[in-house]
Amino acid sequence: MANSQMEVAVIGAGPAGLMAAEVLAQDGAGVTVYDAMPSAGRKFLMAGRGGLNLTHSETLPEFLKRYGAAAPLLAPAIDAFPPDRLREWSDALGQPTFIGSSGRVFPQAFKASPLLRAWLRRLDSIGVRFALRHRWTGWDAEGRLLFQTPDGQRTIDARATVLALGGASWPRLGSDGAWVETLGAKGVKISPLRPANCGFAVAWSDIFRDRFQGQPLKAIELSFGSHRLRGEAIITRTGIEGGAIYALSRELREAIAASGHAILNIALRPEIKMDELVARLSAPKGKQTFSNFLRKATHVSPVAIGLLQEAAMASDATLSSRSAASLAGLINAVPVRLTGTAPIARTISTAGGIAFDELDADFMLRRLPGVFASGEMLDWEAPTGGYLLQASFATGAAAGRGVLKWLDGMEPSK
Repeated sequence: MANSQMEVAVIGAGPAGLMAAEVLAQDGAGVTVYDAMPSAGRKFLMAGRGGLNLTHSETLPEFLKRYGAAAPLLAPAIDAFPPDRLREWSDALGQPTFIGSSGRVFPQAFKASPLLRAWLRRLDSIGVRFALRHRWTGWDAEGRLLFQTPDGQRTIDARATVLALGGASWPRLGSDGAWVETLGAKGVKISPLRPANCGFAVAWSDIFRDRFQGQPLKAIELSFGSHRLRGEAIITRTGIEGGAIYALSRELREAIAASGHAILNIALRPEIKMDELVARLSAPKGKQTFSNFLRKATHVSPVAIGLLQEAAMASDATLSSRSAASLAGLINAVPVRLTGTAPIARTISTAGGIAFDELDADFMLRRLPGVFASGEMLDWEAPTGGYLLQASFATGAAAGRGVLKWLDGMEPSK
């Protein structure tokens, strides 16, 4: 058991920080959670606005593949706190979960607020204290934590610290990435924070943008390089976003970084074979306008026709001048030129962060003994679908266990 007089500071009241605090307090450590916001879990609540996707039900080997190159580095933490354990944890808080048709896991309440309230009650019952409106600004010359508060600067002498400050998406909810400069000044190697699960910029024509912004493209198939997937997207005033776009964001982002743009191909009727499309488009048009003929022959939506018109304008060849075969090919491979990512402050998550080789096996920073890091501060990214929250919970728990080991006087794992 950790000495109850040993004070641990957890900085960040999101999923990673709160889970670290729970692990620590359950073992008897004195814990205070510090956060710059007036209340805990603000980004967690935002994540639950459309239904809180806690984790995913696929097998653990498949689950881990979603983290790409970071999978081997995250595997020990997720193995120790896997999706089934997270579901049991939620159930114990009075929030049982269910598996949706896509395999994603949600609380039955389908929102974050009941789960967060129950969690905060549990943390209070085991002695976790909260110091809100405390913005961490680094350390003083004696290694004490510095916080800016409404009452001025405050200094805290903690025996150990868990950093759980998030990335740089949605800074108004607390994760502003300000810690990058603070840790960088200590020599900690940090991969630049970049947008992840993000939308992309497209130079739409004024006519298309004004008419179709906010309109969905449903039942489409996106392809980029060797990647193909079906889903939906939404036209925005500045570009395109949505679940299917987010799933390809890592590859699209890297392509744009390398060459300044990326060509995303969109199949508007992927379920129709090419020969059938050609046959439909070869039928007599009669007195119909070309747009009406196209809509009736292929059942594409007005926004899809608008997207085809955008592609035709870019190629200097009108839709009506194309052969049936050429038009069919365009319908199921509309090229959309992406020129940039959405601003990082408006993305779902961020890539980049503290390099894993800066951490020991217990998530302690090698350069800063007694300081542990977790959650989205670390250099990993994952698609939406429950993978983001799962890794945040799991690394928070791992950091909490690492602190307990440190407080017990054991040598950190190498």
